[in-house]
Amino acid sequence: MSDTQANPPVASLEPAPPPAAEPGAGAEARLAELEARHSEMADAFLRAKAEAENTRRRSEDEIAKARKYANEGFAESLLPVKDSLEAALALPNATPEQMLEGVHATLRQLSAALDRNKVSEINPPAQAKFDPHLHQAISVVPAAQEPNTVVTVLQKGYLITDRVLRPALVTVSAPQ
Repeated sequence: MSDTQANPPVASLEPAPPPAAEPGAGAEARLAELEARHSEMADAFLRAKAEAENTRRRSEDEIAKARKYANEGFAESLLPVKDSLEAALALPNATPEQMLEGVHATLRQLSAALDRNKVSEINPPAQAKFDPHLHQAISVVPAAQEPNTVVTVLQKGYLITDRVLRPALVTVSAPQ
């Protein structure tokens, strides 16, 4: 290839100039065309704006329903527990053994309902390290174990997924 060969023309990025308008008639036609285009764009804008508003309104309705019925599954899983308690009260002549068996069965139902809804116990073993995010120290007692460890659990705590519903109430060993 030699330097004397002509390079092919490069397309311009600038808009092509409008064709030469005929005086009078061409300008009116162009004006009518632009007004029609403006009308179409205005209509499209209004439709898009209405669609966005409808989408926003539907989203707000869905959020409101989700908040209103968020506990539906949890409440539904507790209904068998309530039924069992009512059945126990309907048996006035039950023996203590029958009542104890019913209480154990009801506790199993309640535990299963809590498990299904991701509610778990916080029940640290003795000598576990005290964690202020999961435990609430009720008292500090002298003990023959490492300082700042759980001595006893006075009341279990509970988590829902990874959020503390109620911390475990514990006594903690005092520094020596």
